[in-house]
Amino acid sequence: MRLIQYFLIFVIVIFALPAGASLLHWQFSERPGSWRQADWGSSGLLPPASEAEDAAIYILAARTGGLKGALAVHSWLVTKAPNAARYNRYDKVGWGQPVRQNSYPADGRWYSNDPFVVAAFHGDTAMRLLPQIEAAIRSYPFHRNGDYRIWPGPNSNSFIAHVLDAVPELQTALPSNAVGRDFRPGLFAFDIAPDHRDLHVTLGGLAGFAIGARYGLELQFLGLVAGFDFAQPAIKVPGWGRFSLSGG
Repeated sequence: MRLIQYFLIFVIVIFALPAGASLLHWQFSERPGSWRQADWGSSGLLPPASEAEDAAIYILAARTGGLKGALAVHSWLVTKAPNAARYNRYDKVGWGQPVRQNSYPADGRWYSNDPFVVAAFHGDTAMRLLPQIEAAIRSYPFHRNGDYRIWPGPNSNSFIAHVLDAVPELQTALPSNAVGRDFRPGLFAFDIAPDHRDLHVTLGGLAGFAIGARYGLELQFLGLVAGFDFAQPAIKVPGWGRFSLSGG
């Protein structure tokens, strides 16, 4: 019984309280009442594609809509071939075709929330990785209508996490509040990254942990993540995301 009590206290302090505080803050934040009222237009984050000759790859994310936005971001992938006049954007969404291409501006707001760059690659590096990324998009196993599930996944973040896992040279993990990124099919999954730099263990995406160069040290519970980033020192707080300890 004492172990159960300790476990409950741990869950409340580490996961429930921060998530509850984020929900309370979000509840009183100004935001659109529905997706029809939201701004989905370009945020101006990315330079016009026609202004750069080089290939480019961007992983972007923005807070999602409704109360979900208190706990989670939506992520997507943007690519550009050399000398291309436009970007290509890839999203997995819960309506229409599950994997969409160019349904929104490359750097469009998501439910009026401005996006931020999770990772960016340009030039020869991007050119080398583009074929691998395109292959990873085609190989996503949950690409059919009906394959989307908001929680615990597979959802929009599960799709981008699949691409990042399939192309380890991207050296990127989605933000800790990208709920669904840790989803794996089945009851239990034990994954070692192809480059052996990360270990991920999960029980159906509901509980688990990760450790390695990309993830740092993370504890995962019901889609919430708490942990530390050692490479770029930061605390990962459920709902809130990453708080840098180095001022960056």
